[in-house]
Amino acid sequence: MSGAPNSPPTSGGLPNSSRQVARILRVATRQRLDLLIPLEQIRQPLVRWLLQGIRALLPTPTAERGERLRDAFLDLGPVYIKLGQLLSTRRDLLPMDIADALASLQDRVPPIPDFDVRQFVEARLEGDLTHEFLEVDPAPMASASIAQVHAARLNNGHEVVVKIVRPGVATAIRRDMVHIKALAQVIPRYVPDAKRLHLSQIASDQERVLEDELNMFHEARNQIQLRRNFAESPLLYVPRVYDHLTREDMLVMERVHGVPVGNIAALESQGVDLQVLAYKGVEAFFTQVFRHNFFHADMHPGNILVDTSTPEDPKYIALDCAIIGSLTAEDRDYLAHNLMAFFKQDYRAVVNLHMESGWIPPNTDLDEFEAVIRDVCDPIFAKPLAEISFADFIVQLFRTAGEFNMEVQPQLVLLQKTLLYIEGLGRQLYPELDLWQTAQPFMERWLAEQMAPANTLAQWLSDGPDTWRRLLRLPRTITQNQVQLRALKGDMQQVHETLERVERHLSRHDRSKRFKQVAGVGLVAVAAGLLWQPIAQSLGSGDVSMLAGVVGAFLGSALLIRA
Repeated sequence: MSGAPNSPPTSGGLPNSSRQVARILRVATRQRLDLLIPLEQIRQPLVRWLLQGIRALLPTPTAERGERLRDAFLDLGPVYIKLGQLLSTRRDLLPMDIADALASLQDRVPPIPDFDVRQFVEARLEGDLTHEFLEVDPAPMASASIAQVHAARLNNGHEVVVKIVRPGVATAIRRDMVHIKALAQVIPRYVPDAKRLHLSQIASDQERVLEDELNMFHEARNQIQLRRNFAESPLLYVPRVYDHLTREDMLVMERVHGVPVGNIAALESQGVDLQVLAYKGVEAFFTQVFRHNFFHADMHPGNILVDTSTPEDPKYIALDCAIIGSLTAEDRDYLAHNLMAFFKQDYRAVVNLHMESGWIPPNTDLDEFEAVIRDVCDPIFAKPLAEISFADFIVQLFRTAGEFNMEVQPQLVLLQKTLLYIEGLGRQLYPELDLWQTAQPFMERWLAEQMAPANTLAQWLSDGPDTWRRLLRLPRTITQNQVQLRALKGDMQQVHETLERVERHLSRHDRSKRFKQVAGVGLVAVAAGLLWQPIAQSLGSGDVSMLAGVVGAFLGSALLIRA
């Protein structure tokens, strides 16, 4: 299984790497993944011919392509399931039917076999478990691809959960990622259209995310910060972390009780106001992104519970804080102004912001970019706002910008993924959810606060010491810049003189080349004239003109070849 440690190659068998490649090929053949590759995109005739032959021999599949790809990831194991989940968020790159199928992926991993949780915890605490724990349930509450969770109770009576990284899974992940990254580099060589998918970057992002999920210290830090950000908040509750019991492969945190957010029937039976809950989800998202600049980037339904103790004013409970996103101040500012420009349908402002932020190449035709954005957005804004999917709108925007070679922004991809989760969850709770109605007032308030005199003054005061140090260094900086400018002028002068020498050399070379061409053509013409008559009479006549013609033809040809 994927969570097991690597085993050494057995005598007479294939090495691990070869067995893994063979397993991938078997699964790909069984699920007919070859049909996902368009033949016209393959440049190498031999590869195209082989693929045609394979397709002629294999049976025609009955399942849709998205379902076959999803099942292939399930067959290959946890690392590939995680990759499929990541790909499902790239709706700006993948066809919608494939993205929808991958979005349904769930971890289907059995518990760790023959696992003694007491022995594991005691080894991590380097002592008797009873020094800290009153009890630990040997049966897991839940089991996923990377970790499994056990209920427990501390000696002080507090209920906790112990999240344990599956033994050997780190080795398996790193082994599988080697093959995934290799495939990401190979596929675009044979399928040029795959280059726009940025498979290597997606693989690198996936590796980084998985490494973060393997480190419980990393998750604990994220959870502590998120809890601090929402202390006493009516929007979101984050369980307490017991950091003195947490280790690199073990996280101990407060156990919280709530209703899974996807269980609509249970929420309704308890009288939860689903409209309030839906709008709170949107507000929690924008608060994390713009006020805290620290957002939970894995808010799928499995990671969210609902506190129903006050049904008319419910609160979310966030679990699994391994994946956290943040934006630079510049990206956050440009994103906010982009959203406001879209709200006002000021497409020229959108274009200018994309250019200023460096999200599109400097040689982009701005008028054409504006026209394309207008063509995409005008039909959308013609609908009532409540009928517009904000997340789908962002996906279409990214896809359109991608046609203009907009660089993939990893931080924006995380944001897009989270927005897809939030809006999908909100509309599941309350189908009439108008995310625009919530987002626009929030963005207007946030931008007004950013521009408020008090906030500006606070920013100046915050930057004051650094600004003062820069001012004190200004005379020295000016002197250094002057020295550098003089050096640069000297270098430019040398470059200019070198270019002039190169230009004179090229000019002489061109004149020599033209002379050789003219002389060569002339000599060949003269040789032809001299040789024509002797050839017509006799090739063995020994005539002087014959010899002169041969020499002229040789010299003329040599000049033409050198030219």
